[in-house]
Amino acid sequence: MARNGLIVLTFINLFNYLDRYVVPSLFESLKHSELAPSDKQLGLTMTVFLIVYTLAAPIFGRLGDKRDRPRLLAVGVLLWSIATTLAGFSRSVFQLLCARALVGVGEAAYGTVGPSLLADYYPRASRGRAFTIFFIAIPVGSALGYMVGGLVDHAFGWRRAFFVAGVPGLLLAWLALRLWDAPRGGHDEVSAGPATRDLLRTLFENRAYRLTVLGYAAYTFALGGVAAWMASFLSRVRGLPMASATVRFGGIVVLTGLAGTWFGGRLADRLLARTREAYLWMSGVATLVAAPLFAIALISPVPAVYWTAMILAQLLMFASTGPINAHIANVVGPDIRATAVAVSIFTIHALGDVPSPFLVGAISDARSLALAVLILPVAAGIGGLIWLWGALEKKGVEKQTV
Repeated sequence: MARNGLIVLTFINLFNYLDRYVVPSLFESLKHSELAPSDKQLGLTMTVFLIVYTLAAPIFGRLGDKRDRPRLLAVGVLLWSIATTLAGFSRSVFQLLCARALVGVGEAAYGTVGPSLLADYYPRASRGRAFTIFFIAIPVGSALGYMVGGLVDHAFGWRRAFFVAGVPGLLLAWLALRLWDAPRGGHDEVSAGPATRDLLRTLFENRAYRLTVLGYAAYTFALGGVAAWMASFLSRVRGLPMASATVRFGGIVVLTGLAGTWFGGRLADRLLARTREAYLWMSGVATLVAAPLFAIALISPVPAVYWTAMILAQLLMFASTGPINAHIANVVGPDIRATAVAVSIFTIHALGDVPSPFLVGAISDARSLALAVLILPVAAGIGGLIWLWGALEKKGVEKQTV
């Protein structure tokens, strides 16, 4: 049952990110359509979705700790798919923003409850591998969003791209409804039952959890801005046709995402035998090295240099995906895990990819897109430093207690 649950959850997660990232692939077509949005408004299509997603996540997180999780997942999947389809009927920027906001409600249900359910399918020692497989769907789904969106837009127009992305939700919702709701904490030796008395206080007094989420917010700021604007950057600044930019960038995302996520998860699990903070070490080092490579990819005008730097940076950034989420699941009690994931989602988006697409768009309107994107590698470097700080601090505490 655990393997079947992992397959279904991963497959749904793939479409979760396809729905999310079909929008950036349509930025240039939307800009020249009858809607005629500014760069700031294009950034808002991502930001408003993430604001609603961020606000709804704690609600679904608490529901996920108490209610039937497969039903919550099914409702969320159905809602986001309907909302994605509705975006294709938009006649104004306001209508498009409303449709994307509704997608945020649906994805909040899945984004909080899905990882909690997955954690209860597997014992602690196997969660790193399970989460690695689950989060491989992020680069694959994101890449498919760019590629499907760009190709359908080129052939049939941007409205049809939303239809193609949204319709599969009916089948996905049915698959979610058939999942097994595993016992909460069934694979955990110790229950943190008393922690439910004051959930937020318990989480924010957990320094390991707090530093992990803070670093994750900076990391998400960087990735959110890259995801929203890289295709437009390649088109406007590097001169690629938009269809070519979305397909090439999508191809890079899927290849580096698969390789980076898989390699990072496997390496982190092996390092776990040497240190309990392996997930933080792995994520911190990889992200800190990725930051200057991202800067080179955005600054260098030489194709061989910026494509190589972009590929290496993406590989290293994706290496953190599985380990850092497994770390969050491991540093809290099983009875508040969905809430911990929800609070993490709220924080990383509120401080991360909620502001970054809008800020990049605003700076682009005021100056240029080439200048605006340079804030993103700085954020990645900050995230890596925070994770290394957390790993070093935890190691110091462990030495004192020996």
